[in-house]
Amino acid sequence: MTKTGTLSTGNSILTENNKIFAQDVIKGLSTSPKQIPSVYFYDEKGSALFETICELPEYYPTRTETQILRHHGRDIVQHFPSKLQIIELGSGSSVKTRILLESFLNEHGSARYVPIDVSASILNQSARELENRYNELTVQPVTARYEQGVAQSILHDGTHNLLLWLGSSIGNFTRTEAVEFLNTIRGMSGANASFLIGIDLRKERTLLEKAYNDAQGVTAAFNLNLLERMNRELLADFDLSAFRHLSKYDEEKGRVEMHLVSQKKQTVHFDVPGFTVHFEEGESIHTENSYKYNINEIEDMAYQTGLILKQQWLDPQKWFSLNLFIPK
Repeated sequence: MTKTGTLSTGNSILTENNKIFAQDVIKGLSTSPKQIPSVYFYDEKGSALFETICELPEYYPTRTETQILRHHGRDIVQHFPSKLQIIELGSGSSVKTRILLESFLNEHGSARYVPIDVSASILNQSARELENRYNELTVQPVTARYEQGVAQSILHDGTHNLLLWLGSSIGNFTRTEAVEFLNTIRGMSGANASFLIGIDLRKERTLLEKAYNDAQGVTAAFNLNLLERMNRELLADFDLSAFRHLSKYDEEKGRVEMHLVSQKKQTVHFDVPGFTVHFEEGESIHTENSYKYNINEIEDMAYQTGLILKQQWLDPQKWFSLNLFIPK
């Protein structure tokens, strides 16, 4: 993404991207309850921490989704033609995706892969590694948010576009937002497209809460890195030791929530003219939701977006699902 302009704020110069970050932070911290969009977790450090989280024993989603891809990869690729473009939303290091790419290459001999991510460094590193490893794979990385990346990438020349969205990242959207987002992407993609989406399933509270509060404290560091990012990019003065990581499962809403909880009464200053934010002791910043679904909720989401759930693959414990949606 190109930098199209700058904004002077006190002693700092904000790029156009950081100007949007600042606007979202000011808006989110001015609401009650306070909140910041989870997309801002993924600066270079945050992206690296998330890759570490994916390898933790408590974080079952990566393990179970990988198991599904390995066990069902050959079956999955049978649903797609050889003239195919795979567009992945939030690709990161593309570790799990390699399992699927290898299945496509074994079946069709070649493939075109378009990874989309907001972290340019991890995206470009992954693209180089994939091109060096697979001669028959064409990789075209796009550094952008999802909608912008999809709009740039969709082909309308008879190529089938497979929109790949792994890791249950759809769970970061509310159920209404997920429907709205899929409607938007479906509208961009046209009739010659399908969607392969990893969706985490509802399950026992203890298992869910451990997955978002690991014993090594990596998830806590990932959450607290959001404060570090605001300190670094927006010249805020958050005291990280004055906040603690909290994860909790709301069974009624079917979501795990992550918060940063203020340990004392305090005021934080930003190098943005006139902007300060006050915290009471125990007050939190809501930083992420991770919605979990049951099978009926997945089918209902498909119905609301004009899609059909054509095929679904599960791990043996039925903790996680990989879902193939096609237009009606």
